[in-house]
Amino acid sequence: MMSAENTHQVRFEPDGITVAADHGDNLLDVARRAGVGISASCGGDGVCGTCKVVIEQGEIETPPAAQLCNEEIARGVRLACRCRVMSDLVVSIVFEARAPASVGHLRSLVTREEMMSATGWRFAPPVFKLYLELPPPTIQDNSSDLTRLERALEQHGIEKPKLDIGLLKILASSLRDGEWKITLSFSKEPGGLRLTDVMPGDTRNALFGLAFDIGTTGVRGELLDLTEGRVLAQGVEYNAQRSYGDDVVSRIAYASKPDGLDTLQQAVVSTLNKLIGDMSRHAGIAQSHIAHIMVAGNTTMVQLLLGLDPTHLRLSPYVPTAAALPVLRAGDIGLDVSKATPINIIPSVASYVGGDIVSGLVGTGIFQRSETVLYIDIGTNGETVVGNEEWMVSAACSAGPAFEGGGIRHGMLATGGAIEGYRLDLATGHHEVTTVGGEKPRGICGAGLISVVAGLLLNGIINQKGKFSTGSSDRVRIGSDGLEYLLTPAKETGINRDIVLTEIDIDNLIRAKAAMYAGYLTLLRSVGLSFDRLDKVIVAGTFGSHLNVEDAVTVGLMPDIDRDKFIFVGNGSLLGTRLSSFSTELIEAGKRVARLVTNIELSENADFMENYTASMFLPHTDMRLFPSVAQRVETSAGEVTR
Repeated sequence: MMSAENTHQVRFEPDGITVAADHGDNLLDVARRAGVGISASCGGDGVCGTCKVVIEQGEIETPPAAQLCNEEIARGVRLACRCRVMSDLVVSIVFEARAPASVGHLRSLVTREEMMSATGWRFAPPVFKLYLELPPPTIQDNSSDLTRLERALEQHGIEKPKLDIGLLKILASSLRDGEWKITLSFSKEPGGLRLTDVMPGDTRNALFGLAFDIGTTGVRGELLDLTEGRVLAQGVEYNAQRSYGDDVVSRIAYASKPDGLDTLQQAVVSTLNKLIGDMSRHAGIAQSHIAHIMVAGNTTMVQLLLGLDPTHLRLSPYVPTAAALPVLRAGDIGLDVSKATPINIIPSVASYVGGDIVSGLVGTGIFQRSETVLYIDIGTNGETVVGNEEWMVSAACSAGPAFEGGGIRHGMLATGGAIEGYRLDLATGHHEVTTVGGEKPRGICGAGLISVVAGLLLNGIINQKGKFSTGSSDRVRIGSDGLEYLLTPAKETGINRDIVLTEIDIDNLIRAKAAMYAGYLTLLRSVGLSFDRLDKVIVAGTFGSHLNVEDAVTVGLMPDIDRDKFIFVGNGSLLGTRLSSFSTELIEAGKRVARLVTNIELSENADFMENYTASMFLPHTDMRLFPSVAQRVETSAGEVTR
């Protein structure tokens, strides 16, 4: 511990924030700890020259900084990342260097999942820009353009960065179009910096990134401002691979056909390119200014994206081609951005526990917590992780597409007009549907499906096997697929057709929820735990954003435990990719988490099949596991009888 005489007070202006610092502390780190916003686009490596401050009072220790001109040095301008605190200080942040730096502030700019997210990371994106003004060539100095550039970079402490031939092809024109004033984009990669773009003029304020969650059914993306740490646009599209199979097993089978793998790769790339175009137009930015892409997805989706043969993912011992991938280039897979734009892919754990789960574990900060947490990601592939900062065990099962609206007569993703909630009271005749965005109903999303089935069960319209009770409601009728329930008549919908729920739909839900419940029950028992010993249950997956926990417990998707233990974080995978886009520390955390998780294969586990069979009931064949539901079902049955 430092003595009092080795502790100094540092005041940052214009914020008026004062913080204690130890003798010799790095000034940029001091600012970050205090939540003071100082832009440092290179992450504090001392090469970009953006973290400019003026030392108004006090003493610092700092080496010469080539990034500063003589006039700036004379005015007392210094780079915070290169300053050591040697006394009490008063520091003014240069106007153009002011930027959000505290985690709390960054999160307030982003979205609503902040009740459970990673903490303690610093804002240091994996890419940064550097503006240079080069002396034009003369007959006395006719060095090559690359040599001229390398000399300027050496003054910033950057020696011979890696670059691709594509950059050399545009170097000459960029230098001359910008009259020798250019902006360089760099990617921080293992082994050093890589030059990824050369643009004429000063484009430092145009630094954007993309975060993607590639799901089996839906692909979700965000366009990010990497200078301010905020979301500029969001988008969601069905994965175009759906035309070739609803789940990963059918996609793997299709990939084995002639040209099947190429077809699947082109399908998902076309989906990503549509999202890139839509989000860029919405935000009003040029796609050429997208400097980084962060991707998470289940292992099959990632291999199909990269055109890697997924055959061995479904064959024992279930081995992926690669769990951790090097930094890739957008041009390698045909994305509509600059060809050299780097792509970071969050590593996977196993064949059926992918980077989307690792991303969620990072984004929600489970790897930082001492509490024992059950993390459930609900989607076409149902993945579950139990553990804390010291250990994690995972398992995965195929739940099918029902939670994403797949295999349901009127199923759809949770977008505008999707029925997300349902309330029915037979005693009063009250019947109400709620939709995403308050629009006219267009279909049923996963959360709505669960809400409807829960309501029908509690009102005695379906039995615990999911079959309609004849005469229970005038909304039950015979349709093209047998008995069905009229949710919304055509005149009240946005599609001019009746929206109904069929027994086939209910059966698909029962199979999906049975797989999920059996998965986390089997996982917990394999490590000697039960639901009541969990500190928290984190529910991820986009459909969880709209899910009512009571409805989920009623159908047997969620365990019947203290409701205060449930935390719904929405799309945990997208949360993790977004935060990783803002911080190289979280990219590294993803690699550590992937190595920390131990996976068990449910397909080889006899207990899983036994638990699955027992879960093929609403909510379960053993009602002792769902005491609150048993009581409500019994009460509702009595009220219906009366």
